Amino acid sequence: MTSEIRHLSLEELLAPGRDHDCAGMGPDHVCVRIAAVADLPTRFGNFHIVAFWNNRDDKEHVAIVHGNPVGAEDVPVRIHSECLTGDALGSLRCDCRDQLEASLRAIAAQKVGIVLYLRQEGRGIGLLNKIRAYGLQDHGLDTVEANLALGFRDDERDYAVAAHMLELLQVGSIRLMTNNPRKIAGLEALGVKVRGRIPHVIPPNDYNRFYLQTKATKSGHLIDFDPERLGARSDRAPGAGRTPEPPRAMVGAA
Repeated sequence: MTSEIRHLSLEELLAPGRDHDCAGMGPDHVCVRIAAVADLPTRFGNFHIVAFWNNRDDKEHVAIVHGNPVGAEDVPVRIHSECLTGDALGSLRCDCRDQLEASLRAIAAQKVGIVLYLRQEGRGIGLLNKIRAYGLQDHGLDTVEANLALGFRDDERDYAVAAHMLELLQVGSIRLMTNNPRKIAGLEALGVKVRGRIPHVIPPNDYNRFYLQTKATKSGHLIDFDPERLGARSDRAPGAGRTPEPPRAMVGAA
């Protein structure tokens, strides 16, 4: 990227982003447009929030941006899928709220970084079906078995919207905060340059330990339940050597 592109601001992307039109990404030909940009001061730090329209699902996805990612390389990025029960209600059945808060805290400690907040509730099956899956889990199924019993794959998420969001933000390459190798593969298949993985493991509680173990054993998530390793790695921010406040995520460079 040239220095002129690198110094473009998010606001300068708004006008061309609103008029953007293309053949789309992925098998569904997803086309995304930037709809709005605003300041977003939070308890975790100061951000910009960038709202996106897309032609696929009528859902409003956002990028929560710290610093200026335009033209930048190796940008720390977290892709967070919406979880009403965890993010808003503080459910202990999952680690979603802790992951979201830890990623915002870690990104705010960097010169530049992005959290993409995607409206993909329940690993893509939607809120109603997620509650149905919870009911099945209450009767003994694990999270993967519950999805399969409802006629879904264990993970129905798609990352075409995320890939196009990063393209419109003109991000050169990223380091992805994730424990999920499928997420990396999905983005790379859509042309995103993923230069590394930043582990993002939250210590389990009594309610979500089995859920997280199932994601590790059945869905291939890279989660280490060794207490000594959890404690040793849980306070490392991505590449900065700075310690976020609890709850701490394992976000040391991998």
